[in-house]
Amino acid sequence: MIILKTKKDIEHMAKAGKLLASCHREIAKRIRPGVTTWEIDQFVERYLEKHGATPEQKGYHGFPFATCASVNDVICHGFPNKQPLKSGDIVTIDMVVNLNGGLADSAWSYAVGNVSPTAERLLKVTKESLYKGIEQAVVGNRIGDISHAVQTHAEAHGFSVVRQFIGHGIGKNMHEAPDVPHFGPPGRGPRLREGMVITIEPMLNVGSFHAKVDDDNWTARTVDGSLSAQYEHTLAITKDGPRILTEQS
Repeated sequence: MIILKTKKDIEHMAKAGKLLASCHREIAKRIRPGVTTWEIDQFVERYLEKHGATPEQKGYHGFPFATCASVNDVICHGFPNKQPLKSGDIVTIDMVVNLNGGLADSAWSYAVGNVSPTAERLLKVTKESLYKGIEQAVVGNRIGDISHAVQTHAEAHGFSVVRQFIGHGIGKNMHEAPDVPHFGPPGRGPRLREGMVITIEPMLNVGSFHAKVDDDNWTARTVDGSLSAQYEHTLAITKDGPRILTEQS
C-alpha cells in the first residue's frame, strides 16, 4: 500500500534531507587518495550524532555500518573498509538519515583523484539519468515514465542499467511501496499522486547490467568487473512538480 504523506510529514523528511545533503558536501571535501571508506563511515556517524540524527541503515537486517561504500565494480551495499582509496577509483557513499523520525535517503558517486575518461563519462551520465527520471516525477505520470526516462538516457550513452536493485517509497520506514525500477516501458505502474515520497537511484554499469553478491550477503558487484556508479535523491511528489529533499546545491 502506498502511504501518502502530509505536508507536515514532508517538511519533517525535508529536515533530514537537508542534513543528509550537508553530510554529502562534507564527504566530498574528504574524498582523496589515501583516505579509507572506514574513515568516511566513522566521520558520517560522528557528523550525524553531532546533529542529533542516526544512520537508519545501521542494524537494518544486520547491516553493520552507517554507510554503504561501493568502490569501482561494487554496485551497491559495499562494506566500508581500511583499504586506502587510490587515484582513479570511483566510490559511492549511500546513507539513510533518521532525524527525529524523519527519513531521507541519498547516494552519491565520487571520483578519487584523476579518473579515466570512461569513469568520468559514467559519473556524468549516471547523474544525468537521475535527473531525467526526476523530470518525470510529476502528478499524473506513472512510475514507468520515470523508469523509461532513466533507461533511455543511460543506454543512449552506451551504459547498462542495473535491474536487481531499484528505488522505492520512503516514509516512516526506509523501504515502502511503490517500487521504482530504473528500466522498462513508459505508461505503466502506479500513477504518481501528490504526497508520495520516493527515491530514484539509478545504478549504471560500463559492462553488463547483471550483479553478483559476495559471501557477506550484502556487497553486490558487476559480473564482469566493470565500473558501476550510482546517484540517488529522495523526492516528494507535489502539485508544483518534484521537490528534491536531498538536493546538495
